[in-house]
Order: sequence, then structure tokens, then C-alpha cells
Amino acid sequence: MSIEGYEVKEMTRHELDLAISWANSEGWNPGIHDADTFFAAGSEGFFVGIFKGKPVASISAVAYGDSFGFLGFYIVHPQFRGRGFGTEIWNTGMAHLKGRNIGLDSVLLQQKLYERKGFRPCYRSVRHQGIGTGQKRLAEGIKYLSEVPLEDLLAYDDRCFPVPRHVFTKSWTRQRGGTAIGALNEHELAGYGVLRECHQGYKIGPLFANDEKVAEDLFCALCGHVPQGAPVFLDTPEPNSAALDLAKRYRMYPVFETVRMYNREDPGLPMHKIYGVTSFELG
Repeated sequence: MSIEGYEVKEMTRHELDLAISWANSEGWNPGIHDADTFFAAGSEGFFVGIFKGKPVASISAVAYGDSFGFLGFYIVHPQFRGRGFGTEIWNTGMAHLKGRNIGLDSVLLQQKLYERKGFRPCYRSVRHQGIGTGQKRLAEGIKYLSEVPLEDLLAYDDRCFPVPRHVFTKSWTRQRGGTAIGALNEHELAGYGVLRECHQGYKIGPLFANDEKVAEDLFCALCGHVPQGAPVFLDTPEPNSAALDLAKRYRMYPVFETVRMYNREDPGLPMHKIYGVTSFELG
């Protein structure tokens, strides 16, 4: 049922900045340059709810090909909650991703809501907080991704995400102010990680690696690009016990949790390679 004076439309680039500011107010701590990368990944998948000329709700529904999509930024401004604005923009996002397996990361308090909407929990992710070292030293075999063939990077990322996301990956690893590095085993890519500045501190994500040693080398190198003592965050999936051990070993502590959920099937990701989730907003 439509609400008089309310319409849902595709976001402008400026409205995505607004949605990111709402996400920050919710405590999600997005990256300060996320909007550029997210918009490059699929500007047609971002929607805003306008009530009497004022933005009141947001959602992202980014399609990765014809078989997979991811929902994020599902926010209704606190002053306008409980009036049905969320339901309408949710329906728009779901219609945009019709026919696909859809993923999302839910805060724990909203898990039951998404279950009622047909999503099933798959695993939890734990956001850990630590501190940067300010020591820019790269272990043997660690290279900046600008020195790694692009096709090798994209092929590695393909193995760690449900479907290829080449446009996003190219933009994400080249984002303004970010640091992107890879680990080479002889001439073969054995993992990669990205660091970006956020509204509070810095986040590492993704952190993908063949094994714990590679993950640790990448993690330490990225923490070295964080100013000494500044907060650094890593979103670790619980099924990867080595990722949790890594966070504990470097005295990181849990500050936030989400639940990864899908409306169809678990895509069967290689969780042993995922030490840090790319983004709770776009997967």
C-alpha cells in the first residue's frame, strides 16, 4: 500500500553521502570514501525514500550478475520510523534483485525481522578493534596490489565471493586514500587485503588468505599503515577459528556482531580463506 506523499527513487551521488552519514549515526562506521566505490559498483542499486521532499529512508540492493545480490544501508531515519517507509523501500530493493540469491549482514537485534522476511542465518561475524603500529614494513612476498597483475587479483577474489565482482574489486582496491596489498607465494597470489580510513579509525577488509601465516603477514603490514595508536577494525567470520585467533593474538577485542543471512542457499564460501569480511554493506 502506497503512502501519500512518499516515493522511492534511485539515489543521486549526493544522497548516497547522506545514507552513509546515517550509517555512521547507527554506529556502523563506514569508510570516508566508501560512496565513490559503492556507486561505481552499481549506482542503479541504491534507493532513497522521499517523503514530502525530504529523504527519510535508504537501501542498497546491488546486483552482482544475474544470480547474486546483496542488501545494505537499510535505514529509516529515526524521526520517521514506524510509518511504513521501511516496508516500501525494502520491497523496492527486493524487486530490484528478483530471482537472485540475496545476502545481507544483520545486526543481532534485527535477525528475527529478516527471518520473517524469508532470510536464514548462515554465520556470525565479529568486529574486533585493535590499534595501528605505524610501522610500514612489508614481510617477504608482500607487495602492493599495483605490482600484482590485475587478472591474478580478480581470479583470487572470484574464489572468495559467491560470484565475480570485478567492477567492485577494481574500484575497492584502488580507492582514494586506501592501502591494498597482496601476498605472493613465488609468483602466485596467496591472499590480499585492503585498508581504508573510516569515520572512526581504519578498517581492514577484505582480508583473504590461503593460510594463517599469509593472513598474519598481510594483517601486520596493513596495521603498519595505520598511525600508531589509532583504532583499527577487522570483521572476522566466526567459522574461521584461525581468524578469531589472529585477532586475539594481537589483543583485539570484540565491539560489534552481525549475522550473515541468505534468502535462498548458503553459497558455500571457503570460510577458511576469509579472515576479514570486505564490507557489511556490500558483502
